[in-house]
Amino acid sequence: MRPRAAALVLALVAASSVAHAQTQTQTPAQGLRAKISQLFIFGPGQDPLFLGGTADPNNPAAIRAHGSHFVPAAVSENASLIGFITDAISNSIARVPIGSTSGGVTFRFEAGAPVKTSTSAGPIFAERAQTLGRGRGIVGAGRSVFHFSTLRGVPLDNIELFFTHQNVDFDGCDAQQGGDCTLMGIPNLENDIMQFKLSLNLDVAVTQLYVTYGLFDWLDFGVVVPLISTKLHGESSAQIIPFGGPTAAHFFAGSTSNPTLSALRVVDGSSFGLGDVAARMKVSVRQTPRSSFALLGDARFATGSADDLLGSGKFSARGLAIVSGSVGPVSPHANMGYAYRSGTEQNDAILLTGGFDQLLGERVTLAADVVSELQVGRSNLTIPPPVQFDYPFQRTVIPTSIPDERDDIVSGSFGFKFSTPNGFTVVTNALVPLNRGGLRSDVIYTAALEFNF
Repeated sequence: MRPRAAALVLALVAASSVAHAQTQTQTPAQGLRAKISQLFIFGPGQDPLFLGGTADPNNPAAIRAHGSHFVPAAVSENASLIGFITDAISNSIARVPIGSTSGGVTFRFEAGAPVKTSTSAGPIFAERAQTLGRGRGIVGAGRSVFHFSTLRGVPLDNIELFFTHQNVDFDGCDAQQGGDCTLMGIPNLENDIMQFKLSLNLDVAVTQLYVTYGLFDWLDFGVVVPLISTKLHGESSAQIIPFGGPTAAHFFAGSTSNPTLSALRVVDGSSFGLGDVAARMKVSVRQTPRSSFALLGDARFATGSADDLLGSGKFSARGLAIVSGSVGPVSPHANMGYAYRSGTEQNDAILLTGGFDQLLGERVTLAADVVSELQVGRSNLTIPPPVQFDYPFQRTVIPTSIPDERDDIVSGSFGFKFSTPNGFTVVTNALVPLNRGGLRSDVIYTAALEFNF
């Protein structure tokens, strides 16, 4: 009864930690998602890219009208750029990988006696087909820390954006301007561009409390409760590049004759709280001394605040087919499955993982895997297309240095498990990117402590 009592105590600690985390999470109005939007606000007003200088009531009405012509609400292409960055961050934090459902040595019962079904302590970020065995369980706590460094291969501290003017058209415009105002570039002030440089430093630490229990020899059930800490430091600089003319039409401060064409913004923020809770179930379909086959399903619930970058704000689920083998001390495995993600900004994914775990010594296991998520369809996180200018000459402005490409995620996992005679297992692992898709860290370090009972 002592192991089960220990599991119950840990579960109570997890519940109290969650309650404590929820009280510390920032309110949505002060959330990190809003902090990122603030990097696009320079001066009075709450609208990103609003030009307070141009809109100053002391300026002529014809000038004041241009104060909101870079505002994302008025220009859908600009809105998608800002939304792309914030959605990419929120979704990436929500998809922090969950460790294996069944670590340690697994058993089944024959004539009332336990019989080992595995030799090593198992993989770390992959799944093996063996179930824990009826009445056996694992309870543990793991911590992953990482610093986001690139977005589709572009350094996160050096993102370049170009915001273009709204294509304005109004009654009498053609007559006033001497041309077709439906063309981009008429009137002439439509050629003004805002060059924007963004630097983001985003550090994330995820503490996962988890328990898996063998309900039957062929069925395991588990729950994962993540507690997430996110720290943000952001800097932005904007420069209006006038196309020409006797007076300035767009500026952050000053007047038409003495405009301020550049602006800086710095924000800092942090959040801590409950992430997206997951529930998992694994069913053993076939198990022999040399090979095993199982099915796994898990669901992640939208319990983490998307406003605080603690979760995606949307439900997701995945299903896996798991094949495992045994060749002496080496246990190869392969996972194939599908991830469903609700919401319009997330893509479903094909899941493919392959690797092995090997018993190096009596109590030391090496685990190595290639873990991949291949997005289904065209990315729902899209950047706006190039902007075509028609007048006074034809030219094209590329809106961002972020490429328009797939967000396939391929990572390499390499780690060790160290078992102790009294049922504890220490886990260490490094997860490194093998491609440039999505929002990535140079390395994700993970350490965990498990107790098998």
